[in-house]
Amino acid sequence: MIKFVSWNVNGLRACLKKGFEDSMKALDADFICIQETKMQEGQAVVDLPEYEEYYCYAERKGYSGTAIFAKKRPISVSYNIPGHTDEGRVVQLEYDDYYLICVYVPNARTSPKEYRQMVRSAEKKGEPLPDEEEALFRFGYRMKWEDDFRKYVSTLAKKKHVVICGDMNVAHQEIDLKNPKPNRGNCGFTDEEREKFGLLLDAGFIDTFRALYPDREDAYSWWSYRFNARANNSGWRIDYFLVDEGAKDLIREANIYTDIMGSDHCPVGLELDL
Repeated sequence: MIKFVSWNVNGLRACLKKGFEDSMKALDADFICIQETKMQEGQAVVDLPEYEEYYCYAERKGYSGTAIFAKKRPISVSYNIPGHTDEGRVVQLEYDDYYLICVYVPNARTSPKEYRQMVRSAEKKGEPLPDEEEALFRFGYRMKWEDDFRKYVSTLAKKKHVVICGDMNVAHQEIDLKNPKPNRGNCGFTDEEREKFGLLLDAGFIDTFRALYPDREDAYSWWSYRFNARANNSGWRIDYFLVDEGAKDLIREANIYTDIMGSDHCPVGLELDL
């Protein structure tokens, strides 16, 4: 049995001051995958001596960043995916029977719905209209990322099992967020982002949590810092573990560790009989 944990720490240096090491030692996973490290090499020391550490840094300081802490040394390590090499979004470890991929999917920042709202607001105030290309640049980038990432992991799945984890920045179905109707069209719950996630599943990958708990409600991994969202459990499930379809029968447990604090996300977990 292999135990995996994934956590968007929203700044590793800050999370270290909020109990990161103690929380991870208590979970005692074989792999700890983290996103949004927001750091460069040498800016933090993590006291987890059982683990080898593999970091992927963004070129831009204080931005993005991913890492995997592994108890077992891999056959190979690679970083990023072709065409997307500057934002530190992927760490990949290869083992005899599987690939492990830690990913931090780009945030679209402004959706078409939100752009239209910006235009209406500017018109009402008599202000210059926002530039559409500039406003929707990251949304377009997100769409390209989705296609490139899906192609990349689909190629790996032809070779051996694939385990994908991380902040996917999308709530796939209405059950995956507290207030779906008012949020439809907002970043993280646009039809386009949800469709891309669906295409990833259609390409041969399984949302492990929904495979075990298809009807579980109020199961979230991210909460806004505003409006007491976490205390009220008004959240979104945007952190996932996916596996290739061939590994479906190997899934033993999928967890959301809502009691672990230190970030606006909580860790999620997977136990796989690999």
